[in-house]
Parts: sequence; structure tokens; C-alpha cells
Amino acid sequence: MRAGFYTRVTDTLDDIAARGLTKPEHVIASMQRPSLKLKDGREVVNFCANNYLGLADHTDVIEAGREAMRTHGAGMASVRFICGTQDLHKALEARIASYVGKEDAILFAACFDANAAVFEPLLGEEDAIVSDSLNHASIIDGVRLCKAKKYRFKNADLDDLETQLKAARANGARTIMIATDGVFSMDGYFAPLDGIAELADRYDALIMVDDCHATGFVGPKGSGTAHRLKVADRVDILTGTFGKALGGAMGGYIAARKPVIDLLRQRARPYLFSNALAPAVTGSSLKAIDLAEAGDDLRERLTTNAQRFRAGMQKAGFRLLPGSHPIIPVMLGDAKLAQALAARLLDHGVYVIGFSYPVVPDGQARIRTQMSAAHTFAQIDGAVAAFSACALELGVLA
Repeated sequence: MRAGFYTRVTDTLDDIAARGLTKPEHVIASMQRPSLKLKDGREVVNFCANNYLGLADHTDVIEAGREAMRTHGAGMASVRFICGTQDLHKALEARIASYVGKEDAILFAACFDANAAVFEPLLGEEDAIVSDSLNHASIIDGVRLCKAKKYRFKNADLDDLETQLKAARANGARTIMIATDGVFSMDGYFAPLDGIAELADRYDALIMVDDCHATGFVGPKGSGTAHRLKVADRVDILTGTFGKALGGAMGGYIAARKPVIDLLRQRARPYLFSNALAPAVTGSSLKAIDLAEAGDDLRERLTTNAQRFRAGMQKAGFRLLPGSHPIIPVMLGDAKLAQALAARLLDHGVYVIGFSYPVVPDGQARIRTQMSAAHTFAQIDGAVAAFSACALELGVLA
């Protein structure tokens, strides 16, 4: 029996490799920044990080983390309700809540944990969740953990959303919650939150938005997708991360009205049974929020960089998904081709990753590129040239 188990594991890995779906992990021997040094000594330019504002190696962010560790130690060595909450945790919760326009917030080890925590304590068998079909895996898992009735609507399709809302109402749902990503991370598409808000009002539904790929650089002062479309007062629950634009470390949050946060402190299992965020993370994140809030120049540079890369790639003949977000997917279709192009680009000094099933739908393999405010024009133009050369070598471009 045991031997059969390990044989199945090995066979599964072999099948993943044969289909070109193996996800490589490259070892980095430097800070996260546009110009990286790999452990094997190669210098590469990074176009696959979520380091949208370039704050991951910012000296002020690093120093804030060091100071927090000096004054508050390495960590709490337990969960917050057992061994206590440090003042840094309360300060970060208040700061992120204020930044995104909510009354209160609660911290998690990651936004994956936040999304796993948000549904089950708040909704029961009499309730319903209407979830976008392309929501992040963490939302999908969080919905599965909840006993509420589940409904799915086609990605960003307001007509289908209304159909599902009607069904939930007809089936007697006590409370309905619409759940959506603010930005769909594999495509760089924005959720139509203005239309969602109109439907939520019509059907008396709550709205939950995961803003991981928006907080810090989308909307006024980087306050997120709901503020971008002026519907922040209609979004009930926001989740997000400190692991992307806000310093690039780790940690997630849920922001909402205070009673909601109070209940989550009592019932959210990933919060109750996970160690508190380390002081270095909380200190760095506090500084990163300050820099992001004041970072109109960084957001302008990020937009300019994304426009420059997109224009260069389109001119070269690549098929891109349309949009304005700094997530810019280069569509290839075939998983093996995506992996081969990513490997060839690494040899040319450009660090990107091929994405394939199950991260994206089968047959929609791509290289998801991501721009940073810290990229230079020379790095962007060099990446376009490398993409073109490698694509010609592999027959991607005629």
C-alpha cells in the first residue's frame, strides 16, 4: 500500500513534466529588485515580480523592518489571543484600514489565509455566495470551507451575475455576498465594480473584493479598485496583502466595519491558529504604506513603464491580453512553448515565468509579465528585444 502511494506520486510528477506543466523555482542570491543575481551567478532583469512600486528593496522599508525587530524581537512565538498582540500589529491594522477606507482591519500570515477566513465565520447554511468564475484559488478555497450555498457567474459578466443573484434570492437566501477579485491576476483585467455595486444594491447583497493586485498603486493614492471607480462605500469587505506593492514581504488583511472584524477575531480559524506577523514585517509594511500613499510619482512611472512595454511587444507582433494594468500576459497557448520561451529568455538575461494549467485554463498558457516603477526604459526595451529574438528562434513569431 505504501509503495503504491509513492509510485502514484512519482507517476503524477512524470505526467506533469511530460505535459510541460512543471513549475521551476529559480534561486535568487540578491534582494528582490528589477536587476537580480541568481545563485548560479547570472545577472538577470526581473519581469515577473509583484513589486509594482519597487519598494521591496527600498532603504526606508528595510530600515523600518530592522528597527521593528530591534525594538520588538523576532516574533511573538504564538498566536495573538494567547501570547498577546504587539502595538505594531494594532498600528498596522489601523493604518491599512484607514488607507483603504474601512473602519478596522485584521492581520493574517498571508492573504490566502485572509480569503480562507472571511466566509465561514460570517455566513451559514441560510446564506449564499455568488463568486466570479476566475476568482483567485484562495477565494475558491474559502468559499468551499463555508456552508453557504454557492453560485458562480461568468468572469465579469454582469448579466450572468444578475441571473445568479436572482437564483439566490428565489432560493430564499438570507444574506447574499458577491465575491470577486478587484484585479484578475492572470489576465490583468479589472472587475466591473461599478456595475457589481448597482446589482448589489438592487438585490440587497454584500460585496467582498480581493485587492491584492491593486492596493498601493490603483486608484487615488493607491487606495484600490473600489476607490478607482468611486464605489468604496458600497464594498463591504476588502482583503489584500503586504506581499506585493506594499513592501513585498508577506502578510494579509481583511478590512471592513468594526463589528465584522470583531467577529472574525473570535471565529476566523486562520487568525486564531496562526502565529502573529513578525515585527520586521509589520514595521516594513507600515513604512511601505506611507511611501505608497505619497507615491504619485511611482504610480505615474509604473503606468508609463507598462505602456512602453505593451507598445513595444505589440509592435513586435506578440499577442497580448488588452488592458492598462501592469500585469501584461503574453499569450502563447501551448504549455511546453511557454516553458521553453521562458527558459530561453532566462539565457538572454530576462527572468519571466511560463504559466499553464492549472494556474490558467488549459490551452491558455502564457508568460505573465509584470512591470515595476523601478524598471528603467533600457531594461524594458531590452526585454522587448530579448522576447523578439527568442520568439524568432522558437518560431513563435514569423
